[in-house]
Amino acid sequence: MNPPPLYNANLMSESPAESTPNLLAELHLAACFLTRLPLPDTGPVAPGGLAAAMRLFPVVGAVVGLAAAGIHALASLWLPGLPAALLAVTALVLLTGALHEDGLADFADGLGARGGRERRLEVMHDSRTGSFGVLALVFSVTLRAAALAALPSGWIATGALVAAAALSRALMPAAMQAMAPARADGLGANCGVPHAGVAATAVVVALLLSLPGLGLAGTLSAVLAGGLATLGVAALARRAIGGYTGDVLGAIQQVSEAAVLLAAVGAL
Repeated sequence: MNPPPLYNANLMSESPAESTPNLLAELHLAACFLTRLPLPDTGPVAPGGLAAAMRLFPVVGAVVGLAAAGIHALASLWLPGLPAALLAVTALVLLTGALHEDGLADFADGLGARGGRERRLEVMHDSRTGSFGVLALVFSVTLRAAALAALPSGWIATGALVAAAALSRALMPAAMQAMAPARADGLGANCGVPHAGVAATAVVVALLLSLPGLGLAGTLSAVLAGGLATLGVAALARRAIGGYTGDVLGAIQQVSEAAVLLAAVGAL
């Protein structure tokens, strides 16, 4: 999960006159980092630029979720629930370039490695995927597709996909607030750590994006499920490697996205 070389130093300007351009620049940066959309590259990222842009991670997530929901709605016109759901999950993977799936697989391999902290970090850094990584991907795709297949197609499924994609990405900066970077040259060192205001803003934005589709009770259930999933992954990461890496954040996104979709099923 290395950041793309985007944007110039005035991205971080605090001038009120530049707040709107900066907001658009942050949204562009967040979209370039989280997706494979063909967006223009306008220059190098300022120090801390990506950390500031994380407040808009849930907006990008909602767009990705909405696109996947469109695929699901179209597929549901001709296909049964599970094939349509698998196509929607495939859309999520393609739109993000499997960024988070890659992190989940690497983290799972690290957890399954014998040895101490350094050995686990070494395994996570290895580009090869082992048995634990493959199994983690199988469970991630299966759980998300099965949960989506259990939801009625249309507005409910759309709301669940948007909420899951938005909330799971909002929880990433929150996790960075709660943990220390596991390595000096990892994501925290390269991208900066979002301050508490950025993390809180991301969560609030995700809540607002989730309410139309899930309602108040459904949103609260989704937040609880996603939060517990995030705490679980964070606890494993602290114990295994002493903090977070980009792979850990990818795992948080995947596990919390599945948890939100399962919570939506449970709320039916």
